[in-house]
Amino acid sequence: MTSPSALIAAVAATLLALPAHAEGPYRNPDNKSVYDAGEGTYPVPYKKPTVAEITASMDRIRGYLETTTPTKIVHKSTGIQITDFSQPVADAVVEPSSAEWNFQVYEMGVVHAGLIKAAAVTGDNKFTAMTARHFQFIADKYPYFKAQEQQFHLERANSFARVIDPRSLDDAGSMCAAMIRAKFAKVGPDMGQFIDTCSNWVAKKQFRLKDGTLARQRPQAVSLWADDMYMGVPALAEMGHLTGKREYYDDAVKNVLQMTHYLFNPQLSLYTHGWNANNPDAPRFYWARANGWAVLTMSDLLDVLPKDHPGYPKVLAQLRTTLRGIAELQSGEGLWHQMLDRNDSYLETSASAIFTYVIAHAVNEGWVSAATYGSIAQAGWVGLTTRINSRGQVEGTCVGTTFASDQIYYYNRPTSVDALHGYGPALLAGAEMIKLINNPKIDVQVKLRTYHYVPKDAGATNYSHE
Repeated sequence: MTSPSALIAAVAATLLALPAHAEGPYRNPDNKSVYDAGEGTYPVPYKKPTVAEITASMDRIRGYLETTTPTKIVHKSTGIQITDFSQPVADAVVEPSSAEWNFQVYEMGVVHAGLIKAAAVTGDNKFTAMTARHFQFIADKYPYFKAQEQQFHLERANSFARVIDPRSLDDAGSMCAAMIRAKFAKVGPDMGQFIDTCSNWVAKKQFRLKDGTLARQRPQAVSLWADDMYMGVPALAEMGHLTGKREYYDDAVKNVLQMTHYLFNPQLSLYTHGWNANNPDAPRFYWARANGWAVLTMSDLLDVLPKDHPGYPKVLAQLRTTLRGIAELQSGEGLWHQMLDRNDSYLETSASAIFTYVIAHAVNEGWVSAATYGSIAQAGWVGLTTRINSRGQVEGTCVGTTFASDQIYYYNRPTSVDALHGYGPALLAGAEMIKLINNPKIDVQVKLRTYHYVPKDAGATNYSHE
């Protein structure tokens, strides 16, 4: 007959041995009392993650990205690799990704930001090997594709169109910021000429409102997108960081504050996805990823904005206000809904990953208190782990989404593992969670079946009467 102690050990071992993505319900393994009647079960693996577990998740993502981002040039008609670059041919293209990704899109800029941060946090340069490979490929093959463009005038069909002739914030901003971050991290070749081209678009060529706010001419003739906070502001901020020129910081701060004026609802502490001049008082739609771009923008700006800049306290106050509103809408699975204020919309991965990163980063930087926000970040990561499969694919990410004017569209946007939007944010979230777990200023206490991130300078806790 099996002894009670042996049975307890066997049950605990079974629970701990469950694969990371087995379907719930889950029991919290940090509660060693297997027969505790007060312990609940959860739809996600509710536990304090370990550094090794987080690193393994990031490494799976990195491995998948490595295998699905080729840097080869092929004939578009046959797929045969081109090795002679003495003369351009009209059908030369970068080999398509099996995941339908373009290596120059804005989402890839977020991926590089995540890889750079993962390498910095883990000390493992394998995380930036792909960034170095991509940027070296751009630097090496740029002359070939520029010559191809001069000879054949392919315009948008040219594989290097975004770096030869950027025409939007999506083409220029995110990759510009990533290239500058790589420069500071000493990853890859000198990308100076590309930084000059893309930053010039953001700073001087992008369509703007009369007050200087970055804008688009779609879907209405004069439109603002919350997304464009991220597509433009971090590039401006990093240019300030790179050059020391105050005008870049001023432009970045101005855009955050002015977009907030047009798009932010102070009653809900959320950003509507967009605004257009044809109907400035239109109904508002609180799409999660748009809010993700907004808080990521403010976080990235504060990382490099001089603390003596007059805009610093204003941006920080706005970030704190927005994070409070977002935190209150986190679901019971740790993730956030596609439409933040609509619990019947699906749980979406990319926005959840961005929120997890920004909240964890805000705690680590001292912008918000570890109390409550630390546990919220942990819960976000716990939810994200259920979306990173064994291949390193990030599941449940909403595909590209325009600024729309009806809920049906937003509610029914499909999700796909080929939506690159989820990969960079997941890497960022993982790297920042490692920093949070290792933060020497925080004591993570496991008490009464839950987690308390207690600032070490906030006084001692006392459970002697429990």
